[in-house]
Amino acid sequence: MQVHVEEINSVKRKVSIEVPVERVNAEIDKAYAGIQKKATLSGFRKGKAPMQMIKKFYRSAMQDEVMRRLYEQTLFPALDDHKIEPVDAPLIDDIALVEEGTPFKYSALIEIMPQILLSDYKGLQVKKERYVADNDAVEGEITRMRENMAQLVPLEEGTVEKGMVLTVDFTLTVPGFPEEETSGQDATVEVGGGRLIPGLEEGLLGMTIGETKEINVTMPEDNPNKEVAGKSAVFTITLKELKKKELPELDDEFAQQFGDFETMEEMRTKLAEMREKQEQDRIAVDLKTRIIDALIEKNPLEVPDSMVRRQVEFMLDNLKNRLKGQNMSIEAMGLNEDGFRQRFWGEATQKVKGGLLVMALVEQENIAVEESDLEARYEKIADGNEGMLGRIRDFYAAQANARNSLVAEIKEDKAIAFLQEHAVVTEVDAAELNAAIPAAAE
Repeated sequence: MQVHVEEINSVKRKVSIEVPVERVNAEIDKAYAGIQKKATLSGFRKGKAPMQMIKKFYRSAMQDEVMRRLYEQTLFPALDDHKIEPVDAPLIDDIALVEEGTPFKYSALIEIMPQILLSDYKGLQVKKERYVADNDAVEGEITRMRENMAQLVPLEEGTVEKGMVLTVDFTLTVPGFPEEETSGQDATVEVGGGRLIPGLEEGLLGMTIGETKEINVTMPEDNPNKEVAGKSAVFTITLKELKKKELPELDDEFAQQFGDFETMEEMRTKLAEMREKQEQDRIAVDLKTRIIDALIEKNPLEVPDSMVRRQVEFMLDNLKNRLKGQNMSIEAMGLNEDGFRQRFWGEATQKVKGGLLVMALVEQENIAVEESDLEARYEKIADGNEGMLGRIRDFYAAQANARNSLVAEIKEDKAIAFLQEHAVVTEVDAAELNAAIPAAAE
């Protein structure tokens, strides 16, 4: 048997195999003999049909069986002989049909793990966003809480102003596109929220109860029907009811409705603390990504497409599950599965590269997980719940796979902490950090 290995790139090999005539003929004879024992042809008892007729009627079946056997008998032994370890199922390529008296030739594309030689991972230059307290963000959250507690008071007269909530009957028509006509009754519309079709909100201002009005609007550019995107349309609106929002006073009584707060000052302090934690967590995640990106830049490598595909599918499944919990879908976000795969292929590639480099760092620096590390992680998962802590310990003690996954996760965290400890981290304002994104993308 002849085997030729061609290096396509650092993670892909083309293995070409030629099986000699003698072996091919022997396998063909064996396949026909097996078929003959089971074959039933008209005019002959089972297993008694002459070989000439077997070869005439069962040629395709023979070829399928012999090719399968020859793949099984030759491909993986050849990979073992050449120390090639696939990371995914080989892709059979350049297939020749099995023919008596002819060598059987085929080739297979094999993806392998990249060889990783970490050489530059200390002193990584990374930027970290500087945390800045934002009192306006806290006040904005209080404003949203106040809006949610607003009471809607019906008005017997008056005109539409921003901040009011309307009950309307409407018909939307797009000239030239009768199929786009829609209508509704007793629809609720809030004016001033910036969520209406351009032109509609301005047209509603000043209307009175009982009035019917035609309002010219422009269909949004992201309209699902691209033919009508940007086209002129007409809303026919009848205002049936007008309500005004009455906002609660921002006093201690208001604060007491949202938790263990006695005063507005206590609530403001707690909201500021919560925002700081959320922002610090976000900044930490961003810094982790930047450290991994810097590691990849200093240690470039190619990765198998099959590993990237698995990462993309993992990301897609995660997104679909999260959206399902919110009664949403990726289609509602303007995506489909193929579009998601294309859009996030680059991000998935970075994740695979980062994961491989971090694993290499774990090996190179002999990063280990002690029982104290596991105990600290159990406590973090329990989040102060002492009753839960014991059950968490028991679960990981009984589930080896779950424990191994947790150990791998802790190793990754310790490796990234190692990189951060040995990195040169410069704190910068968010504006400077974000301004560098387009240049980095190029």
